[in-house]
Amino acid sequence: MALTELIDEPLSDGAPPPPPASGAHLSYAGASKLATEADAATLELFGNLDRPAVRFAGALKNPLRFREALSALYGVIGSDFRYAPKDRTQYIAYLRLKRDAAPLGVWHAQQAYFDWMLRNDPNALGILDPLVTVHADQIAFETFGKDESTYACLSFSREAFAEVGEIAPGTTNIDFSDALYSSVQQVRGYRATRFAIGHDGAAPNADSRKGVLEKKIQVPDSWLRGFLQVQSAATLPFDHVQLAPMDLYNVLRHLRMNGDHKGKKRGLRFELVPAQQPRIVAEPWETVFETTGDMFRGKAARLIRVWGRRRLMTVKRILPFVQSVDVYLLGSGLPSFWVFRCGEFTLTLGLTGFTSANWSSALGFDLLLPRKTQDGEQTKKVVGYLAGAAKADTKELARETGVKGAALVEALQTGCQNGELMFDIAGGVYRYRPLTGQPLDLEKLQYRNEREKQAHDLIARGKAVRITGENRIAGVGLELTGTVSVTEDKRDYRPQMVLADEGQVRKVTCTCAAFRKHGIKAGPCVHLIALRLAFAEKEAKKATSGDAVKFETRAFAKRVGATEHVVQISLERDRVKYRWGLSGQTMRLQTLKFNTETDARLAYFAKLADLDAKGYLDAVAE
Repeated sequence: MALTELIDEPLSDGAPPPPPASGAHLSYAGASKLATEADAATLELFGNLDRPAVRFAGALKNPLRFREALSALYGVIGSDFRYAPKDRTQYIAYLRLKRDAAPLGVWHAQQAYFDWMLRNDPNALGILDPLVTVHADQIAFETFGKDESTYACLSFSREAFAEVGEIAPGTTNIDFSDALYSSVQQVRGYRATRFAIGHDGAAPNADSRKGVLEKKIQVPDSWLRGFLQVQSAATLPFDHVQLAPMDLYNVLRHLRMNGDHKGKKRGLRFELVPAQQPRIVAEPWETVFETTGDMFRGKAARLIRVWGRRRLMTVKRILPFVQSVDVYLLGSGLPSFWVFRCGEFTLTLGLTGFTSANWSSALGFDLLLPRKTQDGEQTKKVVGYLAGAAKADTKELARETGVKGAALVEALQTGCQNGELMFDIAGGVYRYRPLTGQPLDLEKLQYRNEREKQAHDLIARGKAVRITGENRIAGVGLELTGTVSVTEDKRDYRPQMVLADEGQVRKVTCTCAAFRKHGIKAGPCVHLIALRLAFAEKEAKKATSGDAVKFETRAFAKRVGATEHVVQISLERDRVKYRWGLSGQTMRLQTLKFNTETDARLAYFAKLADLDAKGYLDAVAE
């Protein structure tokens, strides 16, 4: 067997082929680098020649801060926190390679390997070039980590530069390679350093088409869709927490000194009480960190769990410069945004709820739902105003464009979904930032995969997807059972899943052939997705209807010293079940049966009010 035949074989049996990616042609007039000469240096970033010209040049007031900020950004770009299980198939492939490729030369073996990597995993040999946007008031770098679960936006204000020359605002890509990272490490505080970005680097009169460096990369659709999902997530309601730099340092130091426990919880739990300092609890050690930042200014007590804490380690190089940390929490298990304010530069990290889910597939933010009725002129008016302005909040946009209320919200969301606008959560303003040089193919990005498209089609058929059972299991969650009728297959499928109190799917099963053969190794089947969508649709209708609540479970927690008391109360038609005890221990159970469902419902809500008055925090994600 030839070496190329061996390389073309998949590494694992039954693994699905990689999803198709979009080709992107990037052309640069040269490789970005740091050019040094005597006691002066110039950091040249070459922009993409296939996009409109962008230019900025100025002297760095604090070269060391600039160096550490770009190094932290590079740490995010190359980060990959996905779990990699042991796989003996790679060892078996190595033994076969050693046997069958022995007579071939080293160069031919390497060439065949690189060809296979470019066809099957194009991102493994490199990183995606970040976006750079030159605004009138700042320069912003945007990118994703290698696992696409971490979004980073590094912005430098005009105060970071001196002797600023002519500015040409716009958005482009830059060649952020390992060589550039290595050269950035040579920046020194005693050496005058200039920064320049443009088609021709630091030479505005040079021939930008001479010695063109061309790159042909495969950009995954998830990378483009992830940028759109970030903008949708950033505009959702959130709870704001302000931390002192030492608070974050204490948490990260604890994580660095203690390894995770297999099978144990791995979240950070925020305990938020109005007019009190927030508390952060590290799981599973239950270590409590009393923060010293601003008090929580929310109107109601909250308990929010977030994941992805290890990804915060990527900012360790800028910790000495951090002045304050703003945390925007969307809810338990939902994405969180961390804004590190360091004076003249700001780093914003957007973390998905789970490392294994990238920004494209983490949550459905109704990214490309059917548009409401509008003529499109309102969106053009808003986008046009932002294209000429440095930044604008909703009040300024309403005043200057005349688009107000729901129409303005829709126009801004449409602009973000089209890849033309971005929401700067650090500044609370909207900015003009075209994601690509050409308009996006929105139909291609509408669904994450073909299974999701088929699931939405089943939901649109009406009664094809039915929820036939809801069973509340104490201490486990809600067990959903459904029936999915597929006309093309002439049969009904029976998907089933268990949802935890915070919305995560704990256990799934389905009677379809795809699930019996592969399980969820390649993702959930069409019928499981349809059941989850049907339940979300049912919950949304319940929230807007006047129907009386018949089934509901709420969980509460209260800390007294080092001890955490937990309470779970459930309403099940004419019964109220009350569980209480200490965290991590067996809970006691009391069941109350009433004559009517109305009496049970009144007792249930009275108990909720009583727990709230006693200072218990609601531990169920809203």
